[in-house]
Parts: sequence; structure tokens; C-alpha cells
Amino acid sequence: MDASDGHENAPSAKKNGKTSLLDSGEDFEVLDEEDIDDDLPPLEDAGGGDGDKAENGEKKNADEESEASEQLDEWLDVLGNDQLKKKVLEAGKGRGSRPQKGQNVEINLKTSLMDGTLVEVQHNLSFTLGDGDITQALDLTVQLMEMGEKALIHTDAKYAYGARGSLEPEVPPNTPLSLEVELLEATDAPDVELMLPSQRIALAIRKRERGNVHYQRADYAFAVNSYSIALQITDSNSKVDISPEEEEELLDVKVKCLNNMAASQLKLDHYDAALKSCVSALAHQPDNIKALFRMGKVLALQGEYTEAIQTLRKALKLEPSNKTIHAELSKLVKKHSEQRGAEQAMYKKMLGNPTSSSGIQKSRAKSSWGLSWKWLFGATAVAIGGVALSVVIAARN
Repeated sequence: MDASDGHENAPSAKKNGKTSLLDSGEDFEVLDEEDIDDDLPPLEDAGGGDGDKAENGEKKNADEESEASEQLDEWLDVLGNDQLKKKVLEAGKGRGSRPQKGQNVEINLKTSLMDGTLVEVQHNLSFTLGDGDITQALDLTVQLMEMGEKALIHTDAKYAYGARGSLEPEVPPNTPLSLEVELLEATDAPDVELMLPSQRIALAIRKRERGNVHYQRADYAFAVNSYSIALQITDSNSKVDISPEEEEELLDVKVKCLNNMAASQLKLDHYDAALKSCVSALAHQPDNIKALFRMGKVLALQGEYTEAIQTLRKALKLEPSNKTIHAELSKLVKKHSEQRGAEQAMYKKMLGNPTSSSGIQKSRAKSSWGLSWKWLFGATAVAIGGVALSVVIAARN
């Protein structure tokens, strides 16, 4: 959990018209028009209205007290997998006071290990609900809390700090946690278009940094979500005057978000999306080395070796001492060469292996020449022998 998340909050980019258990906690049944009875029931006792109202009021209060008592005594299995549970310690102001996604909420938080060891206490911690600014356990359960409510939350490590744990606060890997939460306030997020440029820049940076935290924990989908929110902040129209320097700073934050998003999309094997992020970054900064490097990797993974090599060579030309680009380019050139060799072998096989045929013909020609020389040598030897024999016979005579 980042301490910087508690100072300023972003508007949520995820609003929809549907409500779920996490949104409202209520289910509504819509009746068809034919099922609605327009006739009023007869007045059976006109003089007993006040007494009936009082009796109904007492019954309603008793039901509410009974429901509150049940809530105080029971655990709510939030996700139905027994890994994230919530129990009310002190009831709040009713379901109507529950916060909504996209609102800025403020809580008091006490974090402990399951054996009671205190990890951290935070007062007036604020974050945007549903934006991934906080652990999943809090993002999911605070939506179910009423204003003023105090609750106890037991969460598996999966919805807290996961397999990697945390250095700040200090939480070991794969550690379930016990959280005591008090909901203090919920307010609508400010309009980004009306924010001062410095506030927009700071907010976008915090969202990007939160995405970096998710990336380091290998929560790549949550990282993409945080980077997307940061990009929405940088791309929002401003109704406030902004200087060229501030515009340049916003653009720099945007390009960093696009680069980090491409890295996350690569981890998720979303190659088309990663390529789109790289192209967007290079549209703003054509010589951005990180964007060129990641674009080269994406193209290589898509089998576009020629384009990938050209892209990496451009990156290496901009930063010749970069060992990472050197290694990636060398690996890619070798792989491309092997692929071309395999393709050439396949083409030769398809064309009937002309190399082997020519070799056979050369071998045959060589063999025929060898045979001719043998015959010539033999004939010469016979002739010389005949001459010698004639000389011997003549000498005897």
C-alpha cells in the first residue's frame, strides 16, 4: 500500500448502470405491468390507522435490530470462496450510506497478522474506490460498508500482498491478514477538467506508480488498469490554462504510461495491444528507446523478424552502449538466420533437391574420366610390351 495514495484521488473510469452485490447489496424485482393491481384495498378500520402505524413501526424497528444483531454476529463471505470475509463490529448509518465506485473514501485502518502481531496503523487513509489504489481486500470490502461502520476483515494473501509480500508495510510472502476498518467519509471525485495542471500531473504520476506496484507483484492486469486510468487523466481536456512546460510534462507522463502498459501487455501475451501502445508512444517521441526496444520484441514474437531487426538496430544506434538491446538483437539475428536456412532447405526439398542431382552427375562424369584414363594406360602398357617382345625375338634371331 503506497502512502502517496492517501493524499489525492482520481475519478474512476469505470461507471455503469448495473448494480451488483458489491455496489449496493440490494436486489430489486421488476414486476410486469399486468401483475400490478390498480384497485385500492377496502378500508376495513378507518379509525385504527395511527395504532396500525405505531405497531408497524415497532415491528420494523425490531426487524432492523434483529438484522443488525445478525450482521454483528456473522461473517460475510464476500467472494464465496472463504478467502475474503467481513464481519461488522459496529453498525453504520444504513445501506443508503454505502460508498460507490469512483468516490473518494477515507478510512482508519489497522493491519495485523492472523496471530495478532501488529503490522501498521493508518489514520485518514484516502483512496478512490474501485481504481486499484489499494489492496483488493479493501477495494472489495469497503464498498460493502456503511458510513461510520467498523468492520473486521480476514483476507487471504491473494487479496493482500500476494506471493511477494511487502517491504512497506513489512508483510512476509503468502501471508493472510486481519484488517480493522472504520469508514469515515465518501465524497465524489473532483472533475479532472477543472483541476490545476500541477494537480493533474501529480495525480497521473501516482496512478502510474500504483501500476508499477502491481507490475512488481506480477499483477499485470491490475497494472494495465492503473496505467489506463493515468492515461485518461493525461488525455482529459483542461478547462484551466496550461503552460507549454506543463503540457510537455503531461506528455512525458503519458509516454511513460504507454511504455509500462506495453510491458504489462507483453507479460499477458497481448501482442496486438502491446504493439498499439508502442506505436502510440513513438507517435509522440519517435526516438524513445524503450518504446523501440519493446516494439522490436513484440514484432519478433509475432514472427516479423525483418521489421524487428530494423527496429532494434534503430534503438541501438540511439544508444550503442545498451547491452540489453545488443543481446536481444544478436539473439534475433541468429534466430532469423536459422529460420532462413530452414526455409531454403524446405524450398530445395520442394524443388526435388537439385543439389544432390548435380552432385550425382559430377560423380558420374568423374567416374567416366577415371575409367577412360585406365583404359588408355592399359593400352599403352600393352603396346610397350609388344614392342619390347619384338626386340627380344629379333635379338635372338
